[in-house]
Amino acid sequence: MRYGATITDAAGLRLTPEEKTLFRQMNPFGFILFARNIDNADQVRALCDDMREAVGRDCMITIDQEGGRVQRLRPPLARQWRPPLDHAEQAEGQAERAMYLRYRLIAHELYSLGIDSNCAPMVDLARPETHDFLRNRCYGGDAATVARLGRAVAQGHLDGGVLPVVKHIPGHGRATLDSHFDLPHVDAPLDDLMQTDFQPFRALNDLPMGMTAHLVYDQVDGKPVTISPAMMRIIRERIGFDGLIMTDDISMKALSGSLSDLSQQALSAGCDVVLHCNGSFEERAEVMEAAGEMSEAAQARADRALARRQLPEELDIRAAETELSRLMGGQVYDG
Repeated sequence: MRYGATITDAAGLRLTPEEKTLFRQMNPFGFILFARNIDNADQVRALCDDMREAVGRDCMITIDQEGGRVQRLRPPLARQWRPPLDHAEQAEGQAERAMYLRYRLIAHELYSLGIDSNCAPMVDLARPETHDFLRNRCYGGDAATVARLGRAVAQGHLDGGVLPVVKHIPGHGRATLDSHFDLPHVDAPLDDLMQTDFQPFRALNDLPMGMTAHLVYDQVDGKPVTISPAMMRIIRERIGFDGLIMTDDISMKALSGSLSDLSQQALSAGCDVVLHCNGSFEERAEVMEAAGEMSEAAQARADRALARRQLPEELDIRAAETELSRLMGGQVYDG
């Protein structure tokens, strides 16, 4: 049986009987955790076990653990990291190694709880006009530098047994609106975008998974990337990304229409799997029903992504923390 073409979430700290039944029937590809799903280490491990038991396999469980403002795990379960842009700027010429160590430690935190994926690296380019919801989550404004740091972030995850999800394909940095609430438009020519915003994604096109951006490139298509066949062809053919592509959360206000229609439009456009978060039980069921099973091509990409999971390499945590502190001049964590 093929995986369901969805990544979904749960309402609370453990699965309800109704959730277990739904997930057993619909077999979503994977799950994503939020702060409401997290209390303590034993509870998180038990929830991850619930999710894997419900689908009857070692499914992927992901999370948003960028550090800074966007991190679902916080002390005492995880370190309180500085925002990524602050971290990279503080490390200056040592940023590549500092970012690797930061995310190698994050991967260790995740893996120890049963979480085997993270929605990072985020290789959108920071610009003066980039909306505040995104800007300090970026790694810099130069495409080559961001690609290099993104590679270090991805490797830190992989070495820690955690699958990275590169986002937001093909680049969200020019957005002046927050796509959680509005639909951003970008009017730059495609050739300019290929040389700038799209370049880090091209450099990282071998990564196992990616997440779409909910914004419109007006000179290419009038539809948001997530539901645009034209933009998905650019991602696949010109950027060359052949990993598993998941949507950003289809319940975000940047997209309009019913969840069923959006799910089907995203898959028809060329996405492999639909991410749906923060909905009701009925909305989760609606999305999973509309999305159905993965296509043959999506299933092959999913299996290739899962095959990239590995046992973590040995890590001397104290040595890693000591080296990172030296690279950062002692300014590693917030608080």
